[in-house]
Amino acid sequence: MRGDERQQEGFVVLTSLEDRIPSGHPLRPIRRMVDKALREMSPLLEGLYAAGGRHSIPPEYLIRAQLLQNLFTIPSERRLCEHLEYNLLFRWFVGLPLSEPVWDHSTFTKNRDRLLSTEVAELFFEKIRGEAEARRLLSQEHFSCDGTLLEAAASLKSFRPRDEAQDKGGGDGPTRGGGRNPEVDFHGERRRNDTHASTTDPDARLARKGAGKEAKLCYQGHVLIENRNGLIVDCALTQATGKAEEEAALLLLTRERARTRGRMTVGADRGYNTHGFVRETRSLGVTPHVAEKKRYSAIDGRTTSWEGYGVSMRRRKIVEESFGWMKTVGNLRKLRHRGEKKVTAVFVFTCAAFNLVRLRNLGAEPCPG
Repeated sequence: MRGDERQQEGFVVLTSLEDRIPSGHPLRPIRRMVDKALREMSPLLEGLYAAGGRHSIPPEYLIRAQLLQNLFTIPSERRLCEHLEYNLLFRWFVGLPLSEPVWDHSTFTKNRDRLLSTEVAELFFEKIRGEAEARRLLSQEHFSCDGTLLEAAASLKSFRPRDEAQDKGGGDGPTRGGGRNPEVDFHGERRRNDTHASTTDPDARLARKGAGKEAKLCYQGHVLIENRNGLIVDCALTQATGKAEEEAALLLLTRERARTRGRMTVGADRGYNTHGFVRETRSLGVTPHVAEKKRYSAIDGRTTSWEGYGVSMRRRKIVEESFGWMKTVGNLRKLRHRGEKKVTAVFVFTCAAFNLVRLRNLGAEPCPG
């Protein structure tokens, strides 16, 4: 028999958000790992707030909401707050009861200097990494490293000579048209990082991915991944300079060497095949498995003849999976924050989000021996 449509909803709902979320929902294991990390971070979060005064929005709510933004590719805080208003799944993940109103989107801006900091992001990343270590999912011997360009939240029109006073034109070349966004013609003008800087984001640097590619204002993100399950064990963000990849990789390897004993190998592409990088890597007690060059290669048959070198060359490509996820899902294709400190915190937090997804996917698989 056909049921009748109810035109008036009930006034009392005897249920909870916990009852509405399926027991096998993929967000449940992520929520458990995040809750454990936030409990361990409680002393740090407590120190960020004054002892007295009006009660703030719990920082755990804001951190979980920021994580949702990465997991579901939500483009802005305004859209995120809109989802929290009617999406029961998002309310449950954040921990916001049905009876409580959603905060204004400007709350993220007001708390950004407090919660969106490198210290909070790095501690959260370490707690998630600790979860992977507790499950014995991290390789202690074989790693891969790489870097990627992250487009800054700044226009090329803001890239102006350093010694030129800022004007209202919005560009340093001949302009056509009026309004707030006039056309600018930079053809024939030599623009370099040592003579120009962005007035919108002074920390961004002009860089290109390769020969024949367009130059953009960018930062450079770097990750060190273990080769067994493709989990990020360390990460860093730097300005996009010519030596940034080598310097950041050596920094990450130095930090990993301090945590790990025994032999280590690191796979990398041809960009790392330099005599300086190979020499410094070996001085750390790490065997460099960098892609071989036909000419002027820094490694020879003493390295490439081993079977492990071929394995590293195949597994090193797994590092691209993390970059692909962070740019397509994690909102890092085009940055939304300015300044190296804020962008660093966003990048580290997104790396932690990637690890959470990988740990969730590995949860149903047997742990490797």
